[in-house]
Amino acid sequence: MSSPTSILDTFTGWAAKAPGAPLEQYSYDPGPLGAEDVEVAVEYCGICHSDQSMIDNEWGMTRYPFIPGHEVVGTVVRLGDQARGLKLGQRVGIGWYKGSCMHCSSCMEGAHQLCGTVKPTIVGSNGGFANRLRSHWAWAVPLPEGLDPALAGPLFCAGSTVFSPLLDFNVKPTDKVGVVGIGGLGHLALGFLNAWGCEVTAFTSSLNKQEEAKRLGAHNVVASIDSGALKAMAGSLDFLLVTASADLDWTAMIGTLRGKGRLHFVGIVPSAIPVHVFNLIPQQKSLSGSPVGSPSSMATMLEFCARHNIVPQVEHFPMSKANEAIDHLRSGKARYRVVLDANK
Repeated sequence: MSSPTSILDTFTGWAAKAPGAPLEQYSYDPGPLGAEDVEVAVEYCGICHSDQSMIDNEWGMTRYPFIPGHEVVGTVVRLGDQARGLKLGQRVGIGWYKGSCMHCSSCMEGAHQLCGTVKPTIVGSNGGFANRLRSHWAWAVPLPEGLDPALAGPLFCAGSTVFSPLLDFNVKPTDKVGVVGIGGLGHLALGFLNAWGCEVTAFTSSLNKQEEAKRLGAHNVVASIDSGALKAMAGSLDFLLVTASADLDWTAMIGTLRGKGRLHFVGIVPSAIPVHVFNLIPQQKSLSGSPVGSPSSMATMLEFCARHNIVPQVEHFPMSKANEAIDHLRSGKARYRVVLDANK
């Protein structure tokens, strides 16, 4: 199911050879194409803080040499004999996960991202800062017409992460929803929720982002470190989505919720969350967290983005300047996502 000209014996990318090391060009043998695999010629790859964490081995599970990249957009160049639903030349995206068992209860009910043997794209294998990437066919999600492939990469990680809770927890267009953090994840959440029909409040530690938050979709902006402002929000929100990676006054945040309200985490906050059950039980409030969405929810998100013209705000770097792009991310200056152009 592939043309002879599309077959490469080695893949070439940009790899770290040790924790925190600069990326260098590196080639490796990907082995034979699996029967259910798809091989994608990378066109664009977003950069996520998780890539930086893996480069630095912050989580203690990086295998070196290590090629980062899990927000990939590219075209299908090879298909295994048992790959389904894709065709050569089709443009697809691959995110944080690239495979799952396809037979456990989670996979069978459509929650592939919760599979006990789900395969991350950059944990234990090489990612998309490269000319090629492989995944299981189910995790290569077709890109709808009308979505710019140069901008779409971050949707497959950041976008999916903040969109799937809207589906999973039945967020309604009539809900009042808060978003904590205006960054790579948060800026997309504001756009999604505004188009969803919600009244959207952005919580940020930088009130100089107030006008930008409103441009991105917020109706209101509140200082996340202002105890008085948080107290004034008491009992007003149905859903509060935490995209930031910072320790905050979680008791006050829970206090912003009305009855049956939910505080939901998609950002990895550094410390344990102190919660007293009496802040949850009387008004049946909930505390939860989630990873990226399933392939099905990603497809739904992409159609939603195409319909409402929602795309990430990105800055582009050539793949050949991947180190400069990583440094830009480390500096905290990215607004709000960085994308590498593989053919530059």
